[in-house]
Amino acid sequence: MDQYEEILERVLSTLAEGKINGSPINTKNTQPEVAKGQPGVLTIPVGISNRHIHLSQADLEKLFGAGYQLTKLKDLSQPGQYACKECVTICGPRGVIEKVRVLGPVRPVTQVEILQGDTFKLGVPGEVRLSGALEGTPGVTIIGAKGSVELNKGVIVAQRHIHMLPEEAQQLGVTDGEEVSIKFSGVRGGILNHVVIRATQNSGLECHIDTEEANGLGIKPGTTIGILKK
Repeated sequence: MDQYEEILERVLSTLAEGKINGSPINTKNTQPEVAKGQPGVLTIPVGISNRHIHLSQADLEKLFGAGYQLTKLKDLSQPGQYACKECVTICGPRGVIEKVRVLGPVRPVTQVEILQGDTFKLGVPGEVRLSGALEGTPGVTIIGAKGSVELNKGVIVAQRHIHMLPEEAQQLGVTDGEEVSIKFSGVRGGILNHVVIRATQNSGLECHIDTEEANGLGIKPGTTIGILKK
């Protein structure tokens, strides 16, 4: 019995030192590492987007009157972009959604960004696209204070993405257009794949997900994430 207790004591001592047969025991998590909070590594704030619309100047005037200019309500995280006082109603084959916020400034082409759940209410296909990739997307009717616009395309469910400067992409080891994964902690946390890097000049570092994704993962404003490293 004394010999058994001596052997047990030696085994426990070896485990406490983290070695077996002279080699360190691997106690690290084998899951992908999150580049978050490490010295010299950028952490990325998360922005949560609700449904909204970007209007062309021509469509803005059809909806609100000739020569109409957007009224800035507050600045957004991306330089030069802002939420507007103006809201519109969007109508699909099956239903309508009121008080859809207009974002400025005006764009060359009108684009409606909705949630996946909105597609059922409106009765339109849910095309997941990056901003500006509008070919083959459904259209809707937009109603404003002074008129309406019939779109034959332009309705998308925004693909999750991360805005950053080219130099920030270099620091993070990613490239423009690359798809990465990100991880959220918490009781309802998880990993989101197919997050597109958008490394362009005049960008503010921020990961954009929509309210459905945020609610599903229990994400709150002020959350930061890192890009998963294999």
